[in-house]
Amino acid sequence: MNTKVMLKEERPSANQPMQIQEVFDLIHDDVKLMEEGFKRSLSSNVPLVGKVSEYILNSGGKRFRPMVFLLVARLCKYRGERHIPLAGVVEFIHTATLLHDDVVDNATLRRGKKSANTVWGNSASVLVGDYILSKAFAIAVANSDMNVLNVLSQTTTSMAEGEVLQLAKHNDLTMSEQEYLDIVTNKTGVLLSAAARIAAIISDVTYEKEVALINYGLDLGIAYQLMDDSLDYISTDEDLGKGIGNDLREGKVTMPLIHANRNATEMERKLLKETIEAKELTDERLADVLEIINRYKGIEYTVQRATKHIEDAKQSLTSFDSSINKTALMTVADFVIERKY
Repeated sequence: MNTKVMLKEERPSANQPMQIQEVFDLIHDDVKLMEEGFKRSLSSNVPLVGKVSEYILNSGGKRFRPMVFLLVARLCKYRGERHIPLAGVVEFIHTATLLHDDVVDNATLRRGKKSANTVWGNSASVLVGDYILSKAFAIAVANSDMNVLNVLSQTTTSMAEGEVLQLAKHNDLTMSEQEYLDIVTNKTGVLLSAAARIAAIISDVTYEKEVALINYGLDLGIAYQLMDDSLDYISTDEDLGKGIGNDLREGKVTMPLIHANRNATEMERKLLKETIEAKELTDERLADVLEIINRYKGIEYTVQRATKHIEDAKQSLTSFDSSINKTALMTVADFVIERKY
């Protein structure tokens, strides 16, 4: 990422379109402070804790969730210092779930690097994930109030439910679109919604604006996951940092597959069922599945659903006055659809 920080007079005006890099530049200083806080928060007498934590936190993530948090705090004219550690709390919760997810999914890659469980084993990944999650709540207790803690506890509970529901639906092509959206909402949507909501809470905005930001974050998160589902089938290995069709390989039934299966012939559904239940995914069988998904426009359908959520997210911001921070949040919403990885 370009680390150039724009001077105040160089920043775009409130009504001027922005590029995503300009959004990164806008919050560069806050993100830097947040990342410096990571090192202090994760210092431990157990060396393995620091090694695994640093490995996963420095593995190339876009800091998307804390970016939303910091931009919402700016939008709401927050004045104080709690936004930095609380943005870190959101990233810590996300990081802990990544460590746990990779163990559950038997993943070998994370953002183009060996996953932590591949390097240090499943036990270390689970336990360090627990440590990071515990640290997140310790930081939250020190920097927030009961309202924020309630949001965080509800959010992590919903995320855990989403993980369990996904596990229960592993290899299950009978999963309905609504069941899948329930998983997406709990696994991805609620954390982005919480990021926006907590920033609104500490900024002491009106209830109406808090609700608007809750909805913005939720729609943003659902769209983000829907686009991930599409990219898993169409991006290059270099873009994703993992193999194409990785969700299929792990037995995950996502929107492109659900849509294709719903419209497929009996013979095609049989092929899809055999593929999702197979112990190994061959290149030939992956090509067959991709052909079926493309035949029934599963990618296009998923992108359409994501685009509708992004339109709803942007609509949620209409009650806020024009500002560079509102423009930045609009740009973030567009980025979810436009991104290639």
